[in-house]
Amino acid sequence: MHSDDLQAYAEYHTTPEPELLRRLNRETHVQVLAPRMLSGHLQGRVLSMLSHMVRPRRVLELGTFTGYSALCLAEGLTPDGELHTVEQNPELEARVQRYVAEAGLTGRIHMHIGDAAAVLGTLTETWDLVFIDADKINNARYYELVLPQVRPGGFILIDNVLWSGKALPSYHLKPADKDAHAVRAFNDFVQQDERVENVFLPLRDGLLMVRKR
Repeated sequence: MHSDDLQAYAEYHTTPEPELLRRLNRETHVQVLAPRMLSGHLQGRVLSMLSHMVRPRRVLELGTFTGYSALCLAEGLTPDGELHTVEQNPELEARVQRYVAEAGLTGRIHMHIGDAAAVLGTLTETWDLVFIDADKINNARYYELVLPQVRPGGFILIDNVLWSGKALPSYHLKPADKDAHAVRAFNDFVQQDERVENVFLPLRDGLLMVRKR
């Protein structure tokens, strides 16, 4: 089956996007560079479903982009729950804050602008759920920074772990494919990490689910 047909079939049999997210999805594709970075309908509903299952009180996201995934992850928060999201591009902040306000989540979604590793050093929360979707070259660095902050039994999700198929060992990487090399090495590292249990989902561009023991 063609991957586009499979994607369409999966989306057809998935709960539709809420109207607010549908508008954000369209606006991102029309007005923002690199719109494929947005999680989108299917992955967004997966993030929402996982959040509802975990019922997190504290969520951390590294890589906000236009806020789509943050809004999805916030859907499963406990009544007193909060989400912290970190984005290095300040030009995206106004758009994100506008949609956060429309969602009625001002005061519960906290956006931090700056380098993810630097911002992490200022946060003292214990995380129930973490979504890493920032620069792939630093996946391992972010993982090691956040893992001690995740509660036992908490979850880390890492996006783009297929990296357009380049993570597969059958793909011949060139030395210049630095992101692909980093993603492949990170995937292998997590597989050997006895501190966690992990499941690799071939969803969209690959989603790695990790549970801290």
